[in-house]
Amino acid sequence: MTLATNSDIPDELPLFTPIHPDPQASATIRFLNLVNATHGLQLRSYSELYKWSTTQLDAFWGLVWDFTNVIGEKGSHVVDNHALPPANPPWFVDARVNWAENMLRCRSQDKTALIEATEPTPDDPAPRIRKISYAHLYALVADIVSALLYLGIKPGERVSSYSSNCVENVAASLATSAIGGIWVSAAADFGPAGVTERFEQVQPKVIFSVDAVVYNHRVHPHLPKLSALLSGLSGKIPSPKVVIISPLNQGQDVRSWESEWLGWEDLVKVGQRHKLGRTQDGEIEWNRMSFDAPLWILFSSGTTGRPKPIVHRAGGMLLQSNKEFALCGDLRPDDVFFYYTTTGWMMWNFLVSGLSLGCTLVLYDGSPLRDVSLLWRLVDDLGITIFGTSAKYLDQLSKHYRPREIHNLGTLRHIYSTGSPLAPPLFDYVYQHIHPQVLLGSITGGTDICSLFAGMCSALPVYRGEIQCRMLGMAIESFSPTGTLNPPDEAGELVCVKPFPCMPLGFWPLPGFGTDSDVKAAQTRFFQSYFSEFEGVWYHGDHVIITKSRLGNGGGLIMLGRSDGVLNPGGIRYGSAEIYEVLDLHFSKPTNVYVVADYLAVGQKIDNGADERVILFVKLPSEQELVPEFEAKLKSEIRLRRSPRHVPARIIQVNDIPYTLNGKRVEVLVKKIINGAPLSSVNPATLSNPECLEYYRDIGEVLRKETN
Repeated sequence: MTLATNSDIPDELPLFTPIHPDPQASATIRFLNLVNATHGLQLRSYSELYKWSTTQLDAFWGLVWDFTNVIGEKGSHVVDNHALPPANPPWFVDARVNWAENMLRCRSQDKTALIEATEPTPDDPAPRIRKISYAHLYALVADIVSALLYLGIKPGERVSSYSSNCVENVAASLATSAIGGIWVSAAADFGPAGVTERFEQVQPKVIFSVDAVVYNHRVHPHLPKLSALLSGLSGKIPSPKVVIISPLNQGQDVRSWESEWLGWEDLVKVGQRHKLGRTQDGEIEWNRMSFDAPLWILFSSGTTGRPKPIVHRAGGMLLQSNKEFALCGDLRPDDVFFYYTTTGWMMWNFLVSGLSLGCTLVLYDGSPLRDVSLLWRLVDDLGITIFGTSAKYLDQLSKHYRPREIHNLGTLRHIYSTGSPLAPPLFDYVYQHIHPQVLLGSITGGTDICSLFAGMCSALPVYRGEIQCRMLGMAIESFSPTGTLNPPDEAGELVCVKPFPCMPLGFWPLPGFGTDSDVKAAQTRFFQSYFSEFEGVWYHGDHVIITKSRLGNGGGLIMLGRSDGVLNPGGIRYGSAEIYEVLDLHFSKPTNVYVVADYLAVGQKIDNGADERVILFVKLPSEQELVPEFEAKLKSEIRLRRSPRHVPARIIQVNDIPYTLNGKRVEVLVKKIINGAPLSSVNPATLSNPECLEYYRDIGEVLRKETN
């Protein structure tokens, strides 16, 4: 490999260039050769392979199935090659497949499937590293399958988790999929109110929850939050069965349990006793369902309304992750794969999907920065080869830590970064101070697709500040505001012009799972979210540049940030509506001590665009001022009702909130203004009160000086 490790290297030269003495060593090259042999072609570069993969969708995705050895019945149909994204066409209509069966293809007693690590605390300064083999994981999943069937869980019913990143959470998700259930997950650090508005939409039959979590060098009891969640759900959904996991070995305090709650070990014993859902030789009776059967529901918040329950198809998640890992990323069974993530972020689903390769996954629960050396000690101690994190983490690390000077890190092959754009100086930091011979894969996709539009490829170079390539089969382009195709190197809106198998089935409820009116409302909301901006394409809401092709890469991507009103501090995405609902519930009544008359939350870019902070503008009644006690109360309620990540960095009192003529807050416009866009870019005819924007221009100058 030839490398560059300092910022004096011109951007047109790669920081990393893969060298494969044996051309067959690269999975991408092996796949290209298979395409040529199968279809009588003479493709010679990634660029040519990418073009073929996005014009011949049926041939490409059919071959991905074969290349990655999907377990199941394939059938002859793949997809209508002429369909447009808004049609959301069916895929592999004759196929029968089970996601969990493909995750557990490895049954070895000698191969470690999961490693669980936990942040130390004063009471447990050296927490155990827990390891379980693929054989052990398979047996555990089989027991939970039996137990869920005993509890009456049927295909299509929802099983949820309000949990930390532990072995039991992975096993529960696999067991849910094995029987055809739908998995729904919320992170343990979410506030109960935020989880309530998610779970009440999907009505889970079972809730898995931990009794405690560790973060920032402390153990935090979780059962009070679980009780608050159940209280919030009471009367809104049928009472779910609750299963308590104790991952920290703190000793479950059953005195604080409700009598009908069940411990994890007790659930396992139920499965071992009844052995439902197994063949005579003990094999799990996998429920192979249609390719488009729902697998899990992820939540992504827009700027208005409740979080959107996005339903992902089982076959799409399987085939897409197989392509990303086995074909593009070239992950292997001997890899040790780590991603720092909570169970409420799509990167948890991304990580768990690595089981299909037979590699070892590392699960970590705790703070990544309280002890900055901890994760890098894990790299050395566990032999981590694939290290996944966020741009925010790398940015924080770059300010004061040099892992390469302290740790060996000799096993590292790839570092993945997502959550927000990875700034060019952070590319330099990785190659100078972490590892000079690593593939730095800046990746982008989102909860909406639970996978990647653009990201890593082991056969391509890495350029400073750029995502390596558009992923195979993902026909993404950059559109101008008028919906025309942009030339290379011109900023525009990220769109996908062809269907893809990880496109969501829709928002919950799907047809057959709700009333006609609820289903119609969900379908309308789904269409408006992704297909109403430009005709005939998927609109993703990211502002991007697709660069000119270099060394046959087909063009890299430069991410410019979100183009809608979604907030993204520290790589954690959520909708402004999640803050607004707290204000509506607790600060809107005239009889309250503190009253907020109106509000608007936007993201301000910081750290040279590597991150953003949330600015909350509040309009107060004429007799009130934003005194420190008022501001503290606002932050306290947002932290309590949502999570610490939802607390705005700044709360600023304003005289007016801008609105469109049809009564909508103009979040995107204010976001652009406080980030430096001139008022001349505004069309005042679209606003009912355009005069108030001068204040936002002025305060934007002050805010930007604060962060310089």
